[in-house]
Amino acid sequence: STMSKNAPTKKSAEKVPTKKESPMERAKRKSEIRANITNLIERLMKEWVPLKCQSLFKEEELIELAYRVREIFMMEKAMLELKAPIKVVGDQHGQFEDMRAMFHIHGVPSNENRYLFLGDYVDRGPFGLEVITLLFCYKILFPDSVYLLRGNHESRPVNMTYGFYKECKLRFSKALFEAYNYAFYCMPFCAKVGANILCMHGGISEDLTNFAQLRRIERPCDIPDLGICADLTWGDPDAKVDKYEESPRGASRVFGYNALQDFCNKLQIGLIIRAHQVATEGYHIFEKPGMDVRLISIFSAPRYCGTYQNYAGVVSISKDDKVSFHVHRPVEQK
Repeated sequence: STMSKNAPTKKSAEKVPTKKESPMERAKRKSEIRANITNLIERLMKEWVPLKCQSLFKEEELIELAYRVREIFMMEKAMLELKAPIKVVGDQHGQFEDMRAMFHIHGVPSNENRYLFLGDYVDRGPFGLEVITLLFCYKILFPDSVYLLRGNHESRPVNMTYGFYKECKLRFSKALFEAYNYAFYCMPFCAKVGANILCMHGGISEDLTNFAQLRRIERPCDIPDLGICADLTWGDPDAKVDKYEESPRGASRVFGYNALQDFCNKLQIGLIIRAHQVATEGYHIFEKPGMDVRLISIFSAPRYCGTYQNYAGVVSISKDDKVSFHVHRPVEQK
């Protein structure tokens, strides 16, 4: 595996020592934390404009946020088991204005309005910090309504190169970059929704033959080039392939319809929902004539990088596990 020497260690994920508190003190501290996070959400949702992005937050509060959310990720399993109804959202890639627009359309997260995000929050777009900070806030406020999976960009070697490092360093410091990556290294990799829908950022894995294997993933962890974690974050479907072949991305592999069918049958999954590839319509159905649809891709960063003419897609899974699509155009640039 390609464990980088700066990868977080198990030790670093241990809780910061806290002094003994009375129940009263604990309740007071919890309500203070909630108030601070609610205030941070207000700033991001109401006051934020691109030119103000510097003055709205202090580095210390963001680093503390990363510590808190990391503890929540460490309490979750590598494969989440969730109930519908829930909305599923694909790549955001630092397009904060578009993410806010999506919340205006679909409603902000709350106990009743549940979301599963499929990773790739940072890099490429200009405001990865805002995207991931807002999602960290919602995760802490509504831990049972907001779920954040890990994408291939939630990995230090990748986000060091594609924009997030530069963004953190220019606006704050390397310390913030490291704190956020610590949190990324603890994120879950996939989520089962209801009885038979499996969601991840990338794709399926030939190495994954039963879900118990996912319980053995030790976090915090790096994403290697091959194996289950690589496949869940980097894999792509390819209609021209039969089973599995090398990926042009240089990590994981591509898989064909027959591999997909074998995987779903073996794990008793009816449908895979994943992100990771730009979809012009906001979503893309991977199908083979005469065969059941077993995989849907969604992509939620509209007019990606300002160069694609794609829509943004969001998938809704109703409480009886029915799937519907919602697509929207990008926010008009002012």
